[in-house]
Amino acid sequence: MELIGTAKKVFETQTFDSGFQKRSLILLTQEQYPQPLNIEFLGDKISLLDNISEGEQIKVGINLRGREWQAPDGEVKYFNSIVGWRIDKVDASSAQDPTQPRPLESNQASASEDTNVFDEEEEDDLPF
Repeated sequence: MELIGTAKKVFETQTFDSGFQKRSLILLTQEQYPQPLNIEFLGDKISLLDNISEGEQIKVGINLRGREWQAPDGEVKYFNSIVGWRIDKVDASSAQDPTQPRPLESNQASASEDTNVFDEEEEDDLPF
């Protein structure tokens, strides 16, 4: 999956006792109701955030992960996380709201045009 938005906050790398490292990014999505999404970068992917500045338009390749956890009292809980694996900078003029339709290319037929693709008789080799 890919998300496009603005880098709202880039956090420092966190290192845990086990040696595990992660770094987070808050991405503000571009839609009617923008959402601040926390995206984690793990291991060797944390360096992808080194060249990202807050306020930049970016496209982030993500994976969704889920896990189950059982509390000491026996209650089972489920957690989700968004894990980033790629970042591309996006030119602000080419960034579009993914919920809005893309404009038609000049060589594409307009939706208002009445075109019948079956007008012309074409010879084919279909048996029916």
